[in-house]
Amino acid sequence: MTSRASGFGIAGLPRIARGEGSYLFDESGKRYLDGSGGPAVFSLGHGHPEVNAAITEQLNHVAHGYRYLFTSAAMDDLTATVLRLCGGCFQDIVYTSSGSEAVESALKIALQYHAARGLMKKRRFLARKRSWHGNTLGALSVSDFTERRRAFEGSLLEVTFVSAANAYRPPEGVASDALTQHLAAELDTTIQSLGPENVAAFIFEPIVGAAGGVVPAPAGYATAVQAVCTKYDVLLIADEVMCGSGRSGTWRALEHDNVVPDVMAIAKGLAGGYIPLGAALIAPRIAAPIRAEHGAYMTGHTFSGHTAACAAGLAVQRIIERDSLLARVRFAGASLQEAIRHALSKFEEVGDVRGRGYFIGIELVRDRHTKAPFPKHRALSFAIGASAFAHGLICYPCSGNVNGIDGDTIIIAPPYNATDVELEEIVVGLTRAVGSALSRT
Repeated sequence: MTSRASGFGIAGLPRIARGEGSYLFDESGKRYLDGSGGPAVFSLGHGHPEVNAAITEQLNHVAHGYRYLFTSAAMDDLTATVLRLCGGCFQDIVYTSSGSEAVESALKIALQYHAARGLMKKRRFLARKRSWHGNTLGALSVSDFTERRRAFEGSLLEVTFVSAANAYRPPEGVASDALTQHLAAELDTTIQSLGPENVAAFIFEPIVGAAGGVVPAPAGYATAVQAVCTKYDVLLIADEVMCGSGRSGTWRALEHDNVVPDVMAIAKGLAGGYIPLGAALIAPRIAAPIRAEHGAYMTGHTFSGHTAACAAGLAVQRIIERDSLLARVRFAGASLQEAIRHALSKFEEVGDVRGRGYFIGIELVRDRHTKAPFPKHRALSFAIGASAFAHGLICYPCSGNVNGIDGDTIIIAPPYNATDVELEEIVVGLTRAVGSALSRT
């Protein structure tokens, strides 16, 4: 595993053969514990017989009914289930086949909402530094991930970025207890400088994933930025592709903050990686003018609401709810995070362990006091990932979390149904990998 393992493929990979629960097996028979769920995707692990049976049953009837010709029991039942799990705070769902498409749809819905109200100047998006929202040109435009943007600069939307909401690395001179107020004021000032009549929406991850290494926003942040957005008729878009669908211990990550966004993007854990599936969820006040003016949402693709994918998502969500796995994620997640923090405390290079539920990040630093990062050429996170992988543990290494270039983090995001023994195995394997990578010059 090298620095190219940041999500875009590398040569010489082992060939996957099968999956069983929290484990994957390659063609040589080697076993890997999936400690990060790939990139925080596999909410029920691999090869779950009930999910496989639901998919097979749907395929035995029909794989997909094109959305402009048919609805389906699978899609209708999944829609009702997701809206209920969200507490009834959303009205409509636009299905996609990925998180990137879900974010792209959310951006388009924001623009369509303002267009439906005759506000065609509201075209500008605001986002945060050190954020990642996806690979489509629109989603990439609102992402501040230098390595992933560089090749496409010049063809991206013009987007304005405000500071990251990172209590471990606050803006210079800002105390931790003043961070939320500072960030809300910055957002307010930025909207004023652009002209509120020009700003369509502010998009953020409630818990930053790959771009920051699992960074929960400080207390009160979501409430504060929502108030600013409401003040200026700017939509609030929550990207919960990675942190949502139960990953952080509540179905919506923003449940923790008692905040409901105008539009929310989800994916990864929705169908647990069994078939690609994502969605954009729309609040009633956003849905009303769009339906009145345009009749429907002007976004979607050939495979939107794919019937077999919805059957997979429905099975995954029913199992999670039936088996009370979100409660498991909340309580076992806190214990797992503490176990990781304790095990890694002997390494001076471990600067921070953070997260919520089964979404945990570890940040490596050259100096705990100054929080100075390792330089990019050290590729420390990928060395840790490679060492872990060689010994049969999958974790998710990320780089560039400090300034887009330097910095190293590791993400741990096990299946919601991982056993206590498997969680202990993750801690042991991660500790060994960190020690091995740090011992190399």
